[in-house]
Amino acid sequence: MQPDGNISGNKDENSDYTLFNLIPVGLRVVAIQGVKAGLYVAMNAEGFLYTSDVFTSECKFKESVFENYYVIYSSTLYRQHESGRAWFLGLNKDGVIMKGNRVKKTKPCSHFVPRPIEVCMYKEPSLHELEEKLLKSSRSPTLNSEGRRARILEGQEQQPEDSTERDGS
Repeated sequence: MQPDGNISGNKDENSDYTLFNLIPVGLRVVAIQGVKAGLYVAMNAEGFLYTSDVFTSECKFKESVFENYYVIYSSTLYRQHESGRAWFLGLNKDGVIMKGNRVKKTKPCSHFVPRPIEVCMYKEPSLHELEEKLLKSSRSPTLNSEGRRARILEGQEQQPEDSTERDGS
């Protein structure tokens, strides 16, 4: 994703424009956000991909993982009217985005291989925890509102050195 919001394929896997945040927004549902541009990938009612600076329901994609570790993304909002077949994200061999209703999940144009670079984990706030905090302001250390960052390097999780969290109960 280019800074101007243009979406296209890129053969340079080290390019900053190939980095995306996959933000969980439901069970097996993600929002895809370009790291450099900060824009969300979305699909409209005609099946065309576009970028949005705000998160909308058109920015939600179902994430499905295949046996060969390829991942496909389909619109949670739109599908074929008659058959009910999902509309998928896809790039042709020249890196041009394809219309969602033209992409099939079995074709290579829809297969993506995510490579985790950094994993950010956040604890979701709940009303129950809010009441507990108000009643007892000093408790054992928990995740703060900023969450915790971990970097995945060579299959091992490394914790930040300044972390106040401790494993164990």
